[in-house]
Amino acid sequence: MALPTMTAEQRTEALAKAAAVRKARSELIGKVKAGKVSVADLLKKAESDDLVKKTKVAAVIKALPGVGPVKAAKLMDQAEIPEDRRIGGLGARQRAALLEALEA
Repeated sequence: MALPTMTAEQRTEALAKAAAVRKARSELIGKVKAGKVSVADLLKKAESDDLVKKTKVAAVIKALPGVGPVKAAKLMDQAEIPEDRRIGGLGARQRAALLEALEA
């Protein structure tokens, strides 16, 4: 299926919107890094916030203090969460397993 043709104005608006979303997501990850927002808070917030829903679980876990790529991969494996899964795509069992893995 071919992409719809966009006018220059529509393209500019779409690029601006995408940049704003990236900036907001970056700020969210920054709050996780600073310890201002927990993973449990994000999971609760995901029900009503599209930005949180569309954030990748791996990015959030890697942003946690003391967690790098290897430990993040191990935590996701323990919780049986695929690497490319987004917070909004987690099931109840995966959410519980993720919180349990983070507490251990």
